[in-house]
Amino acid sequence: MNNLVVIPARGGSKGIPGKNIKIFKGKPLILHAVDAAKKIFNDNEIIVSTDDIKIKEVVEDSGLVVPFIRPSNLATDTAGTYEVLLHAVDYFEKIHGEIETLVLLQPTSPFRTSEHIREALELYNSYSNIDMVVSVSETKSNPYYVLFEENDEGFLNHSKKGNFIRRQDCPKVWEYNGAIYIINIKALKKTKLSSFKRVVKYVMDEKSSLDLDSQIDLLFAEYLLKLENDI
Repeated sequence: MNNLVVIPARGGSKGIPGKNIKIFKGKPLILHAVDAAKKIFNDNEIIVSTDDIKIKEVVEDSGLVVPFIRPSNLATDTAGTYEVLLHAVDYFEKIHGEIETLVLLQPTSPFRTSEHIREALELYNSYSNIDMVVSVSETKSNPYYVLFEENDEGFLNHSKKGNFIRRQDCPKVWEYNGAIYIINIKALKKTKLSSFKRVVKYVMDEKSSLDLDSQIDLLFAEYLLKLENDI
């Protein structure tokens, strides 16, 4: 078995209380990630890592077994995704043997589809030796144009130097959208994702990149959904 999909879903969300099981597009939010993964991977290649019994029950009602409850030390506000991933990898490899690729799908990207995941996988497989393919969108907060840092005298300077009159003339800058991470297991076992050097972007459009982190994000997603239904 070469792949493992991890969907991390902690119960203690503050921005949107209970967000991972909040109903969106007719079903709990986390099931959008689960269903997208199931269109590509076998059920035994998918792990939902959660500390919450309600989330476990919702996922298992959909037919996917949740093999463990995440340890409490990996479910705090300060617990990192890196440690959560290593825990899931260790659990999985003890049962199934070594794997080569980890697919991280956060449940807060309701407009990410199985086709996005498939394309990101194809991109990853087109390279012989990289650390990660990660989904991105073009950022509106371009550091050459609208981002500033305070200098020692307290004055604002552009975060990146450049003599650009129009935003359109600035180099394109990308931001992780949180939807898809295709990770080389060997690289993951050596260092955290933030330290990866050989990272390739998979570009997603603005709507597909929407990440639900706050109530405003949720309201906007529901508005976009309404627009879809009205067309």
